[in-house]
Amino acid sequence: MENGTSFYFMLFENIGNIRYVFFSLGFILYSAIILFNVIIILAIFLERTLHQPMYILISCLSINSVFGTAGFFPRVLTDLLSDTNSISLDACVLQTIVIFTYATNEFTILMVMALDRLAAISKPLQYHNIITPRFLSVMLGINMAYPVILLGIGGFLSTKLRMCGNKLFKVYCHNYEVVKLSCESTKTNNIIGLFILISTTVIPLSLISYSYVKILIICQRSSSKFKGKAYQTCIPHIVVLLNFSIAVISDVTLSRVVISQLPTWLSVFLSLEFLIVPPILNPLVYALNLPDIRKKIIRLINPSK
Repeated sequence: MENGTSFYFMLFENIGNIRYVFFSLGFILYSAIILFNVIIILAIFLERTLHQPMYILISCLSINSVFGTAGFFPRVLTDLLSDTNSISLDACVLQTIVIFTYATNEFTILMVMALDRLAAISKPLQYHNIITPRFLSVMLGINMAYPVILLGIGGFLSTKLRMCGNKLFKVYCHNYEVVKLSCESTKTNNIIGLFILISTTVIPLSLISYSYVKILIICQRSSSKFKGKAYQTCIPHIVVLLNFSIAVISDVTLSRVVISQLPTWLSVFLSLEFLIVPPILNPLVYALNLPDIRKKIIRLINPSK
């Protein structure tokens, strides 16, 4: 099979008129994701008092959510109204890079958030000397460039494989699923994939765990007032982290089992959870739990207040 072939999303087959229900739900959900995240971005951008590392990183999460969902929703909404449900190899690789750049960015942004909170709580007097604008800019620059380079290499290697199949049992492109369709040895692809997993997921999660364990130890030795303030800023980050980690683990686990062993609706939900739940939950968590953001959002919605 030539690499110029198209892949077919088999989960769109034979869904009949229910596709219009899914399209309507998807369109409403995508609109809500864009609206909620844009409100967070505007609230932080327009309020000078929120131009601090923690809030800038929260806005980066929202920007990342808009970026990641743009790689998924427009395509899947189009496929729901299409009779072909096919995608070229190059477009498939591009979608993979966008979606998984979003996923890796999420972990690294959460890692920088954890390090930011650790510096603020463990060394409050030196905080502004540690988390400087330059440090934040460098970290965010690396955060954006590193996964794109690695995933680009992985995607390029996938385009060089000779394919013996073209059926994808997902509703979006997944590099691991594409590699499994190859007739050739995929040892190099698997090694690169493992390296990407370790460097963009395992290492950030280890640093995040270390940071919050240190914060917990410090809080246990501190006053009730200090402890309450620390928990107020850390708990929303931890909720977001746990939610995204569970969603990603569900998708990774699903990719390593035979899809036909699971009900179709369950396999679709598990594979989409990291693209749907975090982008809509994150802005709600921060808007409801951080008073400074909540006040600015209220003023955006109702300027008279």
